[in-house]
Formats: sequence, structure tokens, C-alpha cells
Amino acid sequence: MVRRVLGDAMRSLNVSESCIADMLLAVSEACSNAVRHGGPANRYEVTAAIGYDRCDVRVADNGGGLPSMPLHFPPPETENGRGLLIMRSVVDEISFGVTPGQGTTVHLRKRLEWDESDVRPRELAAV
Repeated sequence: MVRRVLGDAMRSLNVSESCIADMLLAVSEACSNAVRHGGPANRYEVTAAIGYDRCDVRVADNGGGLPSMPLHFPPPETENGRGLLIMRSVVDEISFGVTPGQGTTVHLRKRLEWDESDVRPRELAAV
């Protein structure tokens, strides 16, 4: 559902499909990590804002947080461990807020690229 709502909002503002795809991939990875590591209830919250030529998304969970950002992709035979590196590779900025015992927030930010074939005026939106 997050992918659909965010993607539709970005499309309505004439954001390029490649930019949308990058942001949706990063958000999917962040949500997947929230489900996997987000605490016993596997609950998380996503907030997004689109404006001023950028998209900001925060994914917050109740998990213990990540120990550190990996520097390299894991070996090919490893099933997990690529999500943070994938997010980092497709957004302009990624940061983490970890509050022990209360959860983790992943903040993703990407500069928007526009679909120049569509001449409709761009407007600001909040999702």
C-alpha cells in the first residue's frame, strides 16, 4: 500500500519513472527491515513529504536499531544484508535515528527528477 500511495503521489506531480522507481525500492527495503527487525508486533509507521524538489520518507519502528551501516555487500550465498546498501545506492541521503528501547527511524531523501515530456505544472504535495 505504501508503494502505491507514494508512487501515485509522485506520478501526479510528474516525477520521472526512474526517480519514482528508486524511491519506491528504497522505501520497500526500509519497510521490509521494519517488519523483520521492528520489534515483537512488527508494526511500523511511514510518513512522506514531497515538495521543494525532493521527496522525504521516514519509516519508524519499535525495534532495537541497527548496530552499524554495512560497508560492503555480503557474499552472494548470503540471503540477507543488502537492504541498507541498496537504499544508500538509490537515494541521495539516508540517516537513522535509533532510540534504545523505543525504536528506529530510517530517513530517506531524494532529489526529484521530472518527466519533461509532461508539461503540466508541478505542485507541492504531502502524503
